[in-house]
Amino acid sequence: MPTTRQQPLRPRNEVAPMTAASRFHLKNGILHAENVPLPTLAEKFGTPLYVYSRQALHDAWDSYHSAIAGRNVIVCFGMKANSNLAVLDEFRRLGAGFDIVSGGELARVLAVGADPGKVVFSGVGKQVWEMQAALKAGVKCFNVESEAELVQLGQVAEKMNVVAPVSLRVNPDVDAHTHPYISTGLKENKFGIAIDDAVRIYQRASEIKSLHIVGVDCHIGSQITDVSPYLDALDKLIILIQTLAGLGIKLSHLDLGGGIGIRYTDETPLTPTTLLDNVFKRLAQHKLDSLQIVLEPGRSLVGNAGVLLTTVQYLKHSDARNFAIVDAAMNDLIRPTLYDAWHGVEQVCPTGNANTQIYDIVGPICESGDWLARDRRLVLEQGELLAIMSAGAYGFTMASQYNTRPRAAEIMVDNDSYHVVRPRETLESLFAGEQTLP
Repeated sequence: MPTTRQQPLRPRNEVAPMTAASRFHLKNGILHAENVPLPTLAEKFGTPLYVYSRQALHDAWDSYHSAIAGRNVIVCFGMKANSNLAVLDEFRRLGAGFDIVSGGELARVLAVGADPGKVVFSGVGKQVWEMQAALKAGVKCFNVESEAELVQLGQVAEKMNVVAPVSLRVNPDVDAHTHPYISTGLKENKFGIAIDDAVRIYQRASEIKSLHIVGVDCHIGSQITDVSPYLDALDKLIILIQTLAGLGIKLSHLDLGGGIGIRYTDETPLTPTTLLDNVFKRLAQHKLDSLQIVLEPGRSLVGNAGVLLTTVQYLKHSDARNFAIVDAAMNDLIRPTLYDAWHGVEQVCPTGNANTQIYDIVGPICESGDWLARDRRLVLEQGELLAIMSAGAYGFTMASQYNTRPRAAEIMVDNDSYHVVRPRETLESLFAGEQTLP
């Protein structure tokens, strides 16, 4: 029988090898996470339910580790994609640093014992208390996103009698050719400092005694499947680095952000090896390959390491559409309605029946935008268990309690064992901190 969370996660070298390309695969006609049948988890913990594969996390990490090949690269997990402590601790054990965007995320990485010297602090709206906490912890770098933030950080550091390590997040005005909501490198985006202003602001930073310039940062977007946008941005950054060197401002690292995409349907994702090989080749041409490279992958490390299990409550047929009403909803996985994102939908116990129908998979929330998938050809019955695939990134971290719905439990599978890494919320916990008026 599968074990419960009381047993510790086994060391990585004790995980039994698997031959399947995916850690979520059919075995004896039933969808499994590694060697655990998904119906077992649904029956024990209910649905909706997030299920992660520990070995899938290792698989994704290994793709970066092998790509580094002894080069001076630090991989900082973009934890906004998935901030469960079990996930963070797994990457800490593997040697990852962390890319954070809030004081709360800093608290999480410190809670798992991560090295703050491998933490980069991004985000456009850092508050004073967050700066203070990060300075006290001793983070590797602040990725500064505006001139006003630079001045504020300098003042905070001066009052604390410390020196803040900084890089400027430069906006290179490069189109990553992705969804507008996850494109961050164009001049109309809120992120970063326009590259035309960067030299002047670097010079200003060099005059602030409580700041120490250590690098340059650039993040152009997410779900990128082609190397060319990275290289377009890199070409502009190389000119900036050379210009700064001519002014006596020498950088020690170049942060290229994250953004490598994953396969949701028929994409051919860019690999870390392709990215790094091209980056170091380009840097070597300009004798800049001694720079440390910082990467901030999020989705590519966790996206395909998780699924969202959900149960069909009702089937509703009409002349216009067929609806499968499930117990998961937009509060559990907002990506489809927010980004028009596509997630695969798999029957956990497929019947092989050829009598399929086209369904929209929708939730119980009182919003027309509450849908998880559209126009999917499936054989469905009431009570059917479905897996929403590729839900390991921006799933639970973006979940809410809208309609007073408890957030789902999170389970980590480790070969033939499973562990509750976050229990389902109770109804009472949702309003335990609220007060009525006297």
